[in-house]
Amino acid sequence: MKVLLLQDVKGQGKKDQIVDVSDGYARNFLFPKKLAVIADNKAINEVKNKEASKQYKIETEKAAAKEIAAKLAETVVKISVNAAADGRLYGSITSKDLAEVLAKQYGITVDKRKIVMPDPIKAYGTYNFDVRLYPEIVGKIKVTVGA
Repeated sequence: MKVLLLQDVKGQGKKDQIVDVSDGYARNFLFPKKLAVIADNKAINEVKNKEASKQYKIETEKAAAKEIAAKLAETVVKISVNAAADGRLYGSITSKDLAEVLAKQYGITVDKRKIVMPDPIKAYGTYNFDVRLYPEIVGKIKVTVGA
């Protein structure tokens, strides 16, 4: 009997997979525990639609990430802060500060955890950082810190 698994079943397969099992195993174990349903056209179409919507969501997220990466490449973030006579800042500039400035100045919302900063900025200067927008999409951001 062909069944569609609703959950991972050890020894049979993963969720949303169609497997061939014995009739007794399906009726006495899988169906009562709601681990599977009969693989009819309705169930198969639901799985296909779910997979298509998942793929569409991934494509739209990739497109949005590419768009943000293009915007980031064009922008130069300028931050004005006070510093001592030797150019060292009072405090430091973190990825949280960069995310807030990006949102205020350019309207680009980026999660602070996606900005790759090895150490906080503690002196005047120009810095380049990577922004991980999607697993294979990385944007570049240029930051200028001055008075």
